[in-house]
Amino acid sequence: MPALWIAHVTVMDEEAYGKYAALAGPAIKAHGGYFIARAGRYIQLEGKDRPRNVVAKFPTVEDAEKCYHSDAYQAALNHARGASERELLIVETDE
Repeated sequence: MPALWIAHVTVMDEEAYGKYAALAGPAIKAHGGYFIARAGRYIQLEGKDRPRNVVAKFPTVEDAEKCYHSDAYQAALNHARGASERELLIVETDE
């Protein structure tokens, strides 16, 4: 079943985070993922407000998790560490 990778992000260093984003996109694509929402308009109803919200769709939970642990994504993530505060989760869809 498909899975969604959902990230809630506050960026503190735009330059470093830009490097992360440039590398993360290809890593996600290499694992069958694609973006369905990225930093668009949102309404915060509950919880901690994070001004950047990203949703990517993957073929399976396993594909999404493999992407996260891949060398390519971890190299991208090195640029996000210290440049952002994030929550990231993977959830299986009902599709």
